[in-house]
Amino acid sequence: MTVLRRLARPMLAAPLVTGGLRTLRRPEAAAEAAGPVVRAVGKRIPVLAGDPLQLVRVTGAIQATAGLLLATGRAPRLAALTLAATLVPTSLATHTFWKVEDPEERARQRTHFLTDLSALGGLLIASADTHGKPSLAYRSRHALDHRHPVRAVRRPVEAAAARTAHHAKAVTAPLTGSR
Repeated sequence: MTVLRRLARPMLAAPLVTGGLRTLRRPEAAAEAAGPVVRAVGKRIPVLAGDPLQLVRVTGAIQATAGLLLATGRAPRLAALTLAATLVPTSLATHTFWKVEDPEERARQRTHFLTDLSALGGLLIASADTHGKPSLAYRSRHALDHRHPVRAVRRPVEAAAARTAHHAKAVTAPLTGSR
């Protein structure tokens, strides 16, 4: 499974890294497409209202950085979750197939949107991947649910008994002449 992860993560991250770098180099086109989404979100969440050009640059930088982290296997779960969070508004802003009148362009935009949707699914799976090991939450629940009360008491009692037996043997050895 490790080989699969080493191959799949860079493949999943590649379009996001290249898209993020392209957006950093030429943010104007993406900012134009993101403008309506930024305004709509800004009306509901004032904190996110801002300059579309700046928000597009920040999103591009986040996608390039998180994509590189995912591709190299460094903090892959956090990187995948970050990429998933940036992919949703990016797709909604750039692939608005429901607004396009031309049937060919509508089909092209729908294909891009569905491709982003499938990447989102892959990123969500990658964000939950624990390398075959149980998650920390599972291990915590499992440890609390499956405590063995006898073992918790038996080990200290056995250790105390062993110490007592050792001390008793040491004390009685000079009396009996044996060691």
